[in-house]
This record gives sequence, structure tokens and C-alpha cells, in this order.
Amino acid sequence: MTIAQPTDAQLRHALLAKAQARRSGTTFCPSEVARELAADWRPLMEPLRDTARELAREGRLRVTQKGESLDAEAPWRGPIRLSLA
Repeated sequence: MTIAQPTDAQLRHALLAKAQARRSGTTFCPSEVARELAADWRPLMEPLRDTARELAREGRLRVTQKGESLDAEAPWRGPIRLSLA
């Protein structure tokens, strides 16, 4: 599914759908979702990270880096992984 400019709701749906499709405990990179949404996927990375942060605040997604959970309120640097909370 390629979307010209995904809405916030479409980003939320795509992240949650990817997380729900994975086996329990399995993580994914937000870039996997970005690549599914657009051929030019790199501009979607920051909006996807922002949406992942919102979902983490809501307790719906778990955000990790090197296997450690990240605080949704703290700054994130580098690659992150996502899974259902």
C-alpha cells in the first residue's frame, strides 16, 4: 500500500497493524512500515517515530534500543525497535 502523504491516523494504524502481525515479543523497525507506505520512505521516519512515541505514552507500543525499553518522555537517538506493549 503506497500512500502519497499518510495522515497521523494512517501512521498509527500502520504501526499497530505491524505490531499485531508479529509474533509475541518480536520487534520491528519503523522503517519497515515507512517502506510499506511510500516509495520515498525516508521522509516518513520522523513522523513515524513521533507516532510511536505517542503510542508508547498510551501504553500501546513498547519502544526499545539494544533490548532495553526507552522512556517515551526522554530523547531518542539512533535506531529503535517497536513491539506491542
